[in-house]
Amino acid sequence: MAKLFNQILTSIDGFVWGVPLIVLILAVGVFLTIRVKGLQIRLLPRAIKELFVNEKSGDSGEVSSFAALCTALSATIGTGNIVGVATALVAGGPGALFWMWVAAFVGMATKYAECLLAVKYRTVAEDGHIVGGPFYYIEKGMGPKWRWLAKIFAFFGVCVGLFGIGTFTQINGITNAVQTFFDPDKTWTVHMFGMNYSWTVVIAGVLLSICVALVVIGGIKRISSVSQVVVPFMAVAYVVVVLIILLTHLGEIPGAFRTIIESAFGLRAAAGGALGAVLMAMQKGIARGIFSNEAGLGSAPIAAAAALTDSPGQQGLISMLGTFIDTIVICTMTGLSIVIAGTWNIGLEGVAVTTKAFQMTLPFPEQLSSFILMICLVFFAFTTILGWDYYSEKCLEYLSNGNQKVVKGYRWLYILAVFIGPYMTVSAVWTIADIFNGLMAIPNLIALVALSGVVVSETKIYLKRIGKVS
Repeated sequence: MAKLFNQILTSIDGFVWGVPLIVLILAVGVFLTIRVKGLQIRLLPRAIKELFVNEKSGDSGEVSSFAALCTALSATIGTGNIVGVATALVAGGPGALFWMWVAAFVGMATKYAECLLAVKYRTVAEDGHIVGGPFYYIEKGMGPKWRWLAKIFAFFGVCVGLFGIGTFTQINGITNAVQTFFDPDKTWTVHMFGMNYSWTVVIAGVLLSICVALVVIGGIKRISSVSQVVVPFMAVAYVVVVLIILLTHLGEIPGAFRTIIESAFGLRAAAGGALGAVLMAMQKGIARGIFSNEAGLGSAPIAAAAALTDSPGQQGLISMLGTFIDTIVICTMTGLSIVIAGTWNIGLEGVAVTTKAFQMTLPFPEQLSSFILMICLVFFAFTTILGWDYYSEKCLEYLSNGNQKVVKGYRWLYILAVFIGPYMTVSAVWTIADIFNGLMAIPNLIALVALSGVVVSETKIYLKRIGKVS
């Protein structure tokens, strides 16, 4: 039965993440890149500068722009940066990393556009809190007759949070990492749900569920407060660790890049298999890239809408940094480590690929290397769980017309999903996440194309404000 279930999921995943959606995601990113004239490159330094600009007293919103970015990063920097990259390289070869870069480059324009629109069309709820995101810019920007499309997006947003990125993949990644470190041979087990599980999995799952409950019950302000502390710390810590790997293997970096490029274009494939290798690398690279940085999914705009700012263009720039940090910096560093170590093609799966790479390349004892990666993964996944609770709550709030009783009840359902996540199979978990990611992206991408004229006009207003030529 489990085998049949996985086969069905794989078939659905192959259909959802087939060539049409890959082309659509890239095409929208390229289209927006052209419409904003390569703004993601031209104004990248400005985006970094805007991050540290103090909010003015007249700005509306709930949290600072930095807090909004950290909330978005808390949801994007997660298992996708460690497990997702490894999964992409195992399935699509080193070339998958190149296609992650491509998806991230055009995705920066997508992220800019969707977060700009989120601030442009956000609204104030009856109790005074800020609400915004794709469901509002679809309804308010495209018109009430498109409310059905907004509802579809919100429905898939709840599903992604509850069954995909938010819960199962994150807790599964954490508990697998904890078990790999503390009980790799499953010496201490307990029989549950018809299978034997390591006690480390059970204990880690319970503890994480408690920690998640303590934070998500407090809503956006508590989530953003935790994110502002944890996200910068965990990102810097992980970057430092991987820099140690890269600095101690400087001579192997050019060869790793050559391997990535050759694999991306099928130059390492057997005769007759080049096209298939390229398509597989593209599919896995783009799918995992979107999973990791979420450009085009419409998730980050939900956090951006709460930012204290009076400028949609400014917040679009700041939010755009999330894609750059997540994929261009962190995913690249993970991918290079795996390619240098060569652990992508030795029969390992999931977090074991990255763990082995760290063990082989860090100048530390293997146990210490494994422990470092486990701690990074735990923090990455924990903050993603928090960020996606907020996203899915806002989607549900839209679907329920602001019914806070429904939202508060959902928080407990979310915590329950975190609790049962460790007992889902790895392949099923990632496949479910992929499916909902793709379905969530479609309504948002339609809206971004339809409202691209608004993005251009708001960009001109922002550029005029800062004294730049459009």
